[in-house]
Amino acid sequence: MFRALLIDKTDAGYGCAVTELDDARLPAGDVTVRVAYSTLNYKDGLAITGRSPVVRQFPMVPGIDLAGTVEASSDARWQPGDAVILNGWGVGETHWGGLAQRARLKGDWLLPLPAGLSAWDAMAIGTAGYTAALCVTRLEAHWAAQGVAPGCGDVLVTGAAGGVGSIAVALLARAGHRVVASTGRPQEAPYLQALGAAEVIDRATLAAPGKPLQKERWIGVVDAVGSHTLANACASTRYGGAVAACGLAQGMDFPATVAPFILRGVTLYGIDSVMAPLPLRQAAWQRLARDLDHALLASMTRTIGLAQAIDAAADVLAGRVRGRLVVDVNA
Repeated sequence: MFRALLIDKTDAGYGCAVTELDDARLPAGDVTVRVAYSTLNYKDGLAITGRSPVVRQFPMVPGIDLAGTVEASSDARWQPGDAVILNGWGVGETHWGGLAQRARLKGDWLLPLPAGLSAWDAMAIGTAGYTAALCVTRLEAHWAAQGVAPGCGDVLVTGAAGGVGSIAVALLARAGHRVVASTGRPQEAPYLQALGAAEVIDRATLAAPGKPLQKERWIGVVDAVGSHTLANACASTRYGGAVAACGLAQGMDFPATVAPFILRGVTLYGIDSVMAPLPLRQAAWQRLARDLDHALLASMTRTIGLAQAIDAAADVLAGRVRGRLVVDVNA
């Protein structure tokens, strides 16, 4: 038997609760993992609350991330005792996920726990941090092709006090960029400055409808917000700059024009973490293990128990969570 969050949808409605499950109910897979930690991302919040149709099959154990130890494996690449992590691949949406004490998965979905990181560290980073690393790496490749060096201009991070934003700020600052953090929580300015932000601006300056072209400012943008914020970020990106879009906290719409792209040569990169190929995943995690300061990571992270994740999901969606939440599935 093992404990898990279980989402079900019946005639009585949509609900999520901590449930005792028999191992026989685990889905098909060639690797069984004893989970140590999971985490709460925005997508997990949508799944647990039912706020958006993230879950495609019922019943479902949510949790798009996990870190743990292999218990059993019929995949030759993985042996009992191996420390592994998982992000994405539809886990927590179409396949039972990481907010449980056990998970059965495909070996193709797993990565070895990166050297220098504990299971807790990996989940403090989670899909949010891994996505931030994908964004930063994509922007840096763009800048390198154009001969743009760190410090040559401002880099905007939207939703900066959230999980993706916090780690993006830390990674960009560590690499020598001048980071401008956008947040709707001005009280978090000291926190963002401690992560490396040189300037903190109110999200209200970006969140309302704006002009198709605005004063050029950003050499690059990491956007986790979407909607008008993304449109305004593109409209104020400098000639030849780039925007990495990875989220929809404000909305899925993109109320923009083609002007920034055809008049300023701005590039908009879509960043998908769910189905990203193995080489991109490995490079992102190597970057995180190498460049993310452990003290900063600890400062942006809080640990909660499995049952607490249900209420915390609503807090994540409401923007009331600073940084990252690690879920100790055994607490």
